[in-house]
Amino acid sequence: AKCQCKVVPRERKNCGYPGISAAECKKIGCCFNASVPSVPWCYSPKQKKVKKVCPTDPYHRINCGYPGIKPRECTRKGCCFRAHPAGVPWCFYHRTVEE
Repeated sequence: AKCQCKVVPRERKNCGYPGISAAECKKIGCCFNASVPSVPWCYSPKQKKVKKVCPTDPYHRINCGYPGIKPRECTRKGCCFRAHPAGVPWCFYHRTVEE
């Protein structure tokens, strides 16, 4: 994504080798920008910012526990717990969303 390549020149971390071409740089998953001298032109993209959320639609829950699991056991496994509605998992996995 283009926004992941918006890295301030002084914070760029070298990702290629001296003289690497833009095409070669992008092929290895890096960003290329030759507009600023004396800083890496082929550099690592910013990490995507992701956060974990508990899905709001109960019918899209993916089971993370077992029938009768206690809320504390469920959250200790790193999952979401909502004791409603009936007929869907009450202990279920987070979803990761990009910010």
